[in-house]
Amino acid sequence: MNSGLMLFLLIIALLWLAGLTVLFLRNQKHYNSLVEGNNGRNLQSLLESLLKDLTNSKKDIDQLLMRCAKIEKDSALYIQKVGLTRYNPFKDTGGDQSFILSLVDANNTGVVISGLFSRSGTRWYAKKVVKGEGLEHELTDEEKKAIKLAKTTE
Repeated sequence: MNSGLMLFLLIIALLWLAGLTVLFLRNQKHYNSLVEGNNGRNLQSLLESLLKDLTNSKKDIDQLLMRCAKIEKDSALYIQKVGLTRYNPFKDTGGDQSFILSLVDANNTGVVISGLFSRSGTRWYAKKVVKGEGLEHELTDEEKKAIKLAKTTE
């Protein structure tokens, strides 16, 4: 009976050893698949390389975010809103042949261009606009309407 118990324990030990061998081989295969195609580098050098790449990527992203913020800030100064109003300033001419074109940025600062049509010819005028108000000259109702129209097309 003693030899039967010894045989049983030996079989259990062999099965345990076979199980551990299978687990070791699976882990070895998984490790090899992780470092495959990396010029024979070990896992530590591979992870260090990945961390270095991650740090470089974070720096690049920070630089891109700073550039985007600068572009956003600068873009507020570009013409973003356009308003066009046609009207008839004189009762003796037919149709709405005169117009006002407003070109303003995000802060409603820019220019208003007026074209007044009359029988004797067309006259052009331009006025500076700052924050939706005339800078050097008072804005007419039609010019205010063109700026208001530009504001609504945001």
